[in-house]
Amino acid sequence: MNIVTLLPFIVLIGAMFLMTRSAKNKQRQAQQMRNDMQPGSGVRTIGGMYATVKEVHDDTVLLEVAPGVHAIYAKNAVGAVLPDSEYNRIVHGIDPDEDATDTPVVPDDASSLTEAADADADSPADKVELEKADEADEAEDKAGKTDVKKIDLGKDDAAAASTSEDDKRDGGTDAK
Repeated sequence: MNIVTLLPFIVLIGAMFLMTRSAKNKQRQAQQMRNDMQPGSGVRTIGGMYATVKEVHDDTVLLEVAPGVHAIYAKNAVGAVLPDSEYNRIVHGIDPDEDATDTPVVPDDASSLTEAADADADSPADKVELEKADEADEAEDKAGKTDVKKIDLGKDDAAAASTSEDDKRDGGTDAK
């Protein structure tokens, strides 16, 4: 037999050997990944569902698919164990790579707006005057002495007179 006639068979056997070797390597890595699962890990099932691992058994896993909703899956049904950052980005929309400087920070109160006015006050007398104004505002808010202006909304005076203020406070038809 000539070596030229055997060459295609040798190449075919070599290609099959390499393909089965890489497939076995992938299977081994997937099995290792499933064995390394721990409670609290974020996973993606082979069906594409994201869940959190609660318990790991020999052949099964208890997954929390939603808060308070648990389901038992076969270990083979877990497609990937995700890093915490990727799981939080996909499931909760939390992006840890997003810089805080890119998005404007909205303050919870108006204190940051008044800090600029406090910084602009140059003399100690201006600072004292601002503090007195703040204290007066706070005292006025506590006492409930705020200025209330009535606005005419275009309603008939006769219709407004027919409904008493007590009806409006008690949930009458015009109370909004």
